Amino acid sequence: MSSKVCKNCGSSDIDVDQARGDAVCMTCGSVLEDNIIVSEVEFVETGGGGSSAVGQFVSTDAGGINPSFGDNHFSGVGRESRAQTLQRARLNINTLGHQLQMNKHCLDTALNFYKMALMKHLTSGRKNSHVVAACLYLVCRTEGTPHMLLDLSDILQVNVYMLGRTFLVLSRELCINAPAIGTHSPASAGFTLLHSAE
Repeated sequence: MSSKVCKNCGSSDIDVDQARGDAVCMTCGSVLEDNIIVSEVEFVETGGGGSSAVGQFVSTDAGGINPSFGDNHFSGVGRESRAQTLQRARLNINTLGHQLQMNKHCLDTALNFYKMALMKHLTSGRKNSHVVAACLYLVCRTEGTPHMLLDLSDILQVNVYMLGRTFLVLSRELCINAPAIGTHSPASAGFTLLHSAE
C-alpha cells in the first residue's frame, strides 16, 4: 500500500513493487510509475552458469536527475508490454466469450479477473489461453451461468484437468469464492471429474 492516489480513478489502493520497479492501481489497473531505473549495473554469474544483471533501483520520487540507459531505447517498455498483454487478453476473452454467447458484463468481469491475475503474477508460466479460460469460468461460477469447464475445454481443444488446475489456482490466489455447482446440474459432472483428478 502507498500514500499515492491514482490519477485515473482516484483510488488509494496502489501496489508499489520495488523489485519490479512499478506502482500500479489495484482498482483500475493503471500503471502510475514504471520508469524506475537502474543507476548502477553489475553482472553476476548464476548457479547454472548463466549471468544476470543486478543494480540499485532509483525511483522518480527520489528527485534529482534520472540517469538513462544509452539513448533511452528502453523507456516505456513495461507499459507497452502490459498494454499489449491486456489488449491481447481482452481480444481472447471476447472471442472465447462470444463463442459461449456470454454477455458484455461477463466479458468485462473476466477481463477484471485477468487483470488481477496479472497483478499477482499468476499469468507467468501459464498458457494465456488457459488463464483466459479460467477467468471466463470464474465468471461462469460467480454469475451462475450454465457453462461447464468442459465447454471451454472443447472449444480450446485442451485437457479439462489442465484448465481445472489453472481455475483452482486463480480462484484460491485471487480469493474469489466460486460457488459450488448444484449436485443435480449437468455441470457438476465436469467439476466432480476435476476434483477427483487431484
